Amino acid sequence: MIRHLVLFKLNEGVRRDDPRVVRGEAAFRALGDAIEELRFWELGWNVSDRPIAYDFAINSAVEDADALKRYIEHPDHQAGVALWREFATWVVADYEF
Repeated sequence: MIRHLVLFKLNEGVRRDDPRVVRGEAAFRALGDAIEELRFWELGWNVSDRPIAYDFAINSAVEDADALKRYIEHPDHQAGVALWREFATWVVADYEF
């Protein structure tokens, strides 16, 4: 199995209630039911007020590297990524467990 972690930082001046952010969150929430390769899917907003904290996180798992590639290339995932590019940056970590 591969754990796929993504941490998002909203761009300066962008808030969670921005309509773009609301659409982006909804797009990613829907992926858990839309993409067959996902074995585990959870996401949520950061509750920490520490300045080094990221704003939003996705924690997911897929079976193997091929499944991860299919997930990343899935049209629904790509559509969500395109939305988030408008208002955030992110970091990714993928590891086997």
